[in-house]
Amino acid sequence: MKLAAITLDLDDTLWPIMPVMDRAEQALQEWLEVRCPEVAQALPVPKMRALRDQVFAEHPELGHDFTALRKLCLRAALLPHGYGEREVEEGFEVFYAARNRVELYPEVGNALERLARRAPLVSLSNGNACLVRIGLSGHFRGQVTARAHGAAKPAASIFHAACAIAGAEPARTLHVGDHPEQDVTGALNAGLAAAWIDREGQGWQLPSPPPRTFACLAGLAEYVEGL
Repeated sequence: MKLAAITLDLDDTLWPIMPVMDRAEQALQEWLEVRCPEVAQALPVPKMRALRDQVFAEHPELGHDFTALRKLCLRAALLPHGYGEREVEEGFEVFYAARNRVELYPEVGNALERLARRAPLVSLSNGNACLVRIGLSGHFRGQVTARAHGAAKPAASIFHAACAIAGAEPARTLHVGDHPEQDVTGALNAGLAAAWIDREGQGWQLPSPPPRTFACLAGLAEYVEGL
């Protein structure tokens, strides 16, 4: 394959997502304790997570839009206590600011520089991270999120939208991510090449042939430099 572009997943590909979400939920809880103390008392973090899960289950049509779902969760938490949209927006901003304070995997900064020298990079994520807030936008030609696109991976359309931003045909685009179905199978079904980042050494479990696999982004960068 003559490589023309690379699309990259974000959460659990460039940084671990669970520590990020834990910190974001804690930041929201601390804000509630000051701004809406009765809500904080009624909904400590475990109960807020249960409310989140309930809201997510009740709105499968918004499965591609974590921002909308999170705001619905905040409305369900705040409105019964007499708060309104102002507090919903303030609370979401507290959560979202913390959600974008990520800690990259150690090799990612250097690997992104190496990859960006070889081909245009476009991020492609089902999450709602903001590359500008994170400080990585300089490495990327553009960003595609499920929220903005209106559909999530593994839908072929979101992969094709990322290819369009990169200015590359799907057959000459390599998608890289950590999720076997959403990233690898989705990309292959959309006509892209795919590489799997298997940081935990799980090994390929799907019945399809295993894709080109790397333990981290440094191995991917070395592979791309050899193309």
